[in-house]
Amino acid sequence: MKAAIFSLFGGAMPIARRLFSRKVVLAAALVLLLVVGVAVIYPWISDADPGAIEIGNRLHAPSWVHWAGTDELGRDVMLRIVHGARYSLLIGFVTAAGAVLLGTLMGMLAGFFRRLDAPMMRVVDAMMSFPDILLGIALVSILGVSLWNVMLALVIVYTPRVARVVRATTLVLRELLFVDAARALGVRTPSILRKHILPNLMSPILVQVTFIFAYAILAEAGLSFLGVGVPPDIPTWGTMIAGSLEYADKAFWTIFCPGLAIVLTALSLQMLGDGVRDLLDPKLRKAA
Repeated sequence: MKAAIFSLFGGAMPIARRLFSRKVVLAAALVLLLVVGVAVIYPWISDADPGAIEIGNRLHAPSWVHWAGTDELGRDVMLRIVHGARYSLLIGFVTAAGAVLLGTLMGMLAGFFRRLDAPMMRVVDAMMSFPDILLGIALVSILGVSLWNVMLALVIVYTPRVARVVRATTLVLRELLFVDAARALGVRTPSILRKHILPNLMSPILVQVTFIFAYAILAEAGLSFLGVGVPPDIPTWGTMIAGSLEYADKAFWTIFCPGLAIVLTALSLQMLGDGVRDLLDPKLRKAA
């Protein structure tokens, strides 16, 4: 048992060392760790209500009492940002997981089976012909405004991105010798896909996870800003900006602070994704 644990961490340490050798990737990872840590730990150490209304404290500037000021209803902006991080991260995680699962399945089938390639890719091309935000608005309008419907809409929006990447890689993998050898040995197609194709797709899939996570957080903020996203009673970063828009000239912090949280989180995910891509791509790693 001890040897297995040592082997696991011993193998992971060189990878982590190479990944975080770039300071920008290390900084991005630390920011994400801070955001996730605060979102997970804070509810356990504080029972403060982020929705508590105190009209007497409305639109107070940032101070030692209210680090990010208060909004139009006297609610603590920092507390709402911390509380809203759980919803924004949940939306990003569910969207990334759902899009990767569906996109990987579609991409593998389209790339491995020639008969499925043309019809499936035409559907993917049709979906990608629409801008993400417009397709998201249309889907939420059809499904209805709710937290889970927004996540479902974003999964549908970003699945084609993953499908195209996975399909392109699968087209190359299916022609390689180890796949031909598996076929010659009589290995069944599902086993080839599971044991030989899927493991070799992990590199582009991991990169897509980080990118789609960031895209989903930005898309949710955009949908909420336009009034077709998460209901206003759920304090995501997007709904906080949308709800405080008319007070931007009087209390800029009500928009700046949640906007800064969105920018830092999305940018950190993008930087981490770039680092993972450079680490897993031999050509980029050699060039670096």
